[in-house]
Amino acid sequence: MSPANAAAASGNRAGDPARRTEEKPRKCPVPPCPRWRRATTKDKTIPCANPRPGALTGTPRAWGGERLGNNPARRRPVPAFPPPPRSHDGRVQEPRQVHFIGICGTAMASVAAELQRLGWQVTGSDQNAYPPMSEFLADRGIAIRTPYAGANLPEAPDLVVIGNAISRGNPEAEIVLERRLPFCSLPDLLREQFLRGRRPLVVAGTHGKTTTSAMLAWVLEVAGLEPGFLIGGIPENFGAGARFTDSPWFVIEGDEYDTAFFDKRSKFIHYLPEVAILNNLELDHVDIFENEAAIQRSFSHLIRLVPRNGLVLANGDDPRLRPLLDVDFCPVRTYGFGEHNDLHPTRIEADPEGTLFEADGVEFRLPLAGRHNVLNALAVVACARHCGVNDATLRDALARFRGVRRRQDVLGEPGGVLVIDDFAHHPTAIEATLEALRQRHPGRRLWAVFEPRSNTTRRRVFQERLAAALARADCAVVAPVARAALLAEEERLDVGRLVRDIQAAGRNAWAGENVAAIVELLAAKTRPGDVVAVLSNGGFENLTRRLLERLEAG
Repeated sequence: MSPANAAAASGNRAGDPARRTEEKPRKCPVPPCPRWRRATTKDKTIPCANPRPGALTGTPRAWGGERLGNNPARRRPVPAFPPPPRSHDGRVQEPRQVHFIGICGTAMASVAAELQRLGWQVTGSDQNAYPPMSEFLADRGIAIRTPYAGANLPEAPDLVVIGNAISRGNPEAEIVLERRLPFCSLPDLLREQFLRGRRPLVVAGTHGKTTTSAMLAWVLEVAGLEPGFLIGGIPENFGAGARFTDSPWFVIEGDEYDTAFFDKRSKFIHYLPEVAILNNLELDHVDIFENEAAIQRSFSHLIRLVPRNGLVLANGDDPRLRPLLDVDFCPVRTYGFGEHNDLHPTRIEADPEGTLFEADGVEFRLPLAGRHNVLNALAVVACARHCGVNDATLRDALARFRGVRRRQDVLGEPGGVLVIDDFAHHPTAIEATLEALRQRHPGRRLWAVFEPRSNTTRRRVFQERLAAALARADCAVVAPVARAALLAEEERLDVGRLVRDIQAAGRNAWAGENVAAIVELLAAKTRPGDVVAVLSNGGFENLTRRLLERLEAG
């Protein structure tokens, strides 16, 4: 070990000769290993910087071939940023100045608003600002700086939070890197400032995360546990998607999407789960997951983080989840519709007012439509019991759960046409939403207006499945593929073929040239009593607002 390395290992300065001469070599308990670490250079093999006893020794070299001692970049001092003052449990003790790049993301906006409430000075920027998050931020006095530009950044922020939608080339991200400003991802911020030392309940799965998280947080609230939470939507019972309290319980939606351009792991890896709820697993996010096996691998990483005094709750009906549940390091319980599950319904009754189900001899009433919401509620029942909530409180809370905005969200009924906004964009979610709307509005003609906007639905990976899903409606309108120019034609969803396949299933279907044309088509062809479900994971160029205004005008 070199003097500098020895000093660094002991916590002393390399330039302190008195302390350096006292340093005694330590005997490594690992058996000698002659292997060298190999570098991907063409002309040399680089020895380990700190070889084990018996290993071949040598002077470590920089990737460029210069000795480290002669490398000016190595000698250049690293800018030091003062750490924020922290309390005994590691959380930031005093308000700081923070800037959010991509602040209109649902979670980003919710966290920004909560930090401002706690006294932080918050600024933020985004390229696309649309309701409900733009209105949510405006109501709280947080201005959205748009478009992205280096001038949006404060002169000396204590922290910059970079959203996962931001990539290299973003002018603000580039300034952050050039100025060596302190930055992190949103999951990093959550873990270190708000989750460590608490009891996180992580809700994961391809579908149902937002509703299940909101439902669980509400049950714990009714039980008097005052949980903190971060939810990828706005629960109607709370009016905000994030809250930070002194309670040990923290409900967090665990997204499998990558963390940031500088951290490609799934977000939920950062969340320190005591309980991991796994609602389901399907192929999605094909821009980062090559296949289902890749998603399974990420979910298995989450399971490995659950402590032995924690709990894994999984949908036992899902064939893609079951292989991941054979673990012996923590308890595992399953829920689902099959009788093989630890928790399953013995009776389900659906009507336009909601759904009634019975499990473990207890009858629960849920004011939400759809079997998928029964599955969500089963997960909540199992998790809430782990937290000590009794069944009487569970029954009361579930009966008063009001859902989440943009989940079967009724916006208005101008001219007798009911307009509903929903986040569904995966074929499975579209099917579940349309079935639930059939339950809620029996006998009414159902329209599905779909925007292929997500990185998965813009591609042909779900060409056939999307046709089958949209054919659950009586009439379907498909918008142009978002950001179509960024995809090769052979990779891009074929909207014309999609419309023809829906028509072949016996349904009426149209391809909309643009949002204005779609609004006019709906105004011309809908009639009183129709239900129009607008399905998009984005703003859809304010289609819902424009449609409501057009129908009001007659």
